Amino acid sequence: MPILQLQFKDKIISKYRLEKGKSLKIGRRETNDVVIENVSVSGKHAKVDSTEGGGYMIMDLNSTNGTFVNDKMITTHTLKHGDIISVGKHRLIFGYVKGEKRPESEGKEDEESWMEKTMVLDTEEHRGMLAKTASDISSKVPAGKLGVLSYLAGGEGEFVLSKKLTKIGKDLANDIIISGLTVGKVAATISMMPGGYQLSYVGGLSKPKVNEKSVKESVKLEEFDTISIGSMKATFILKG
Repeated sequence: MPILQLQFKDKIISKYRLEKGKSLKIGRRETNDVVIENVSVSGKHAKVDSTEGGGYMIMDLNSTNGTFVNDKMITTHTLKHGDIISVGKHRLIFGYVKGEKRPESEGKEDEESWMEKTMVLDTEEHRGMLAKTASDISSKVPAGKLGVLSYLAGGEGEFVLSKKLTKIGKDLANDIIISGLTVGKVAATISMMPGGYQLSYVGGLSKPKVNEKSVKESVKLEEFDTISIGSMKATFILKG
């Protein structure tokens, strides 16, 4: 199992093992697995999940100051050995232990190179990272098209997925509000990425479904996919 090494400046604070099928939640609140007590960190800042391909993915939970991987603001990102995750003023270094099997899609980086990446980033460079805005992501609309949810049930007309992160759930703060006893306050998110849109399960007993198949973690949306979450059912389409 790979590890996340939490660091502040040149000090290693702790290490966390990542397990298949379990989410590792990161944030300021004590209910998180990785608790970072800093005002620049949101209560629920980000989470790391395992993927069907055997790897791991980090997802920003619509945090105030954003989540960065290797100096770039991300919504979701498939982690590779040696990736540097920046959350506020802290860093999390993702890495596989020596001899551990990695996903076939990932290139092999030697242990020495990984250790070099644990060195402290320059203060000015880090400030520059935090100064980046969400426009870095939202400007990258795939092929000049926007995703649209065309309601089949639980709504009327269409909902345009124009934000970098669209939240769906029964809480009134969500972008799309749905009903259902087993639906989470934030049940799922749809992320706008450079290569398309991705739906991710966030919380609640009732998991979202794509083409009647439950989504345990994340799935890339294809045009004309049918999405079901609680009382909502919609078809995903792309419009120019």
